[in-house]
Amino acid sequence: MPRYLISFNDGDMTFPPDELPAVSEASHAVVHAAKEAGVWIFGAGLLDPADASTVATDGTASDGPAPERREFLGGFSILETASREDALAWAARFAEACRCVQEVRELMDDPES
Repeated sequence: MPRYLISFNDGDMTFPPDELPAVSEASHAVVHAAKEAGVWIFGAGLLDPADASTVATDGTASDGPAPERREFLGGFSILETASREDALAWAARFAEACRCVQEVRELMDDPES
């Protein structure tokens, strides 16, 4: 079955801070439903991009995100579903729960990974 990355950008969750517990509860409910449905692989929210490190092709590491980046991943879920339509339906549930747009991308099949 195909696997899909469902993600949102850092800063897209623009609700008031006092609504975070309700958003967290709603998003965790979708995660639990995905686990019960047997489609959940993995997911996580990401910490502040300012705390990132960047590693160049020569192996040199520096503090902070890549300077040319304007958008940063805020969180993601990886699901294995029977179809793209199923992945879009799960993304709609995450979008409602997280109160922000979700992007859906199919992961390339790589038998070596």
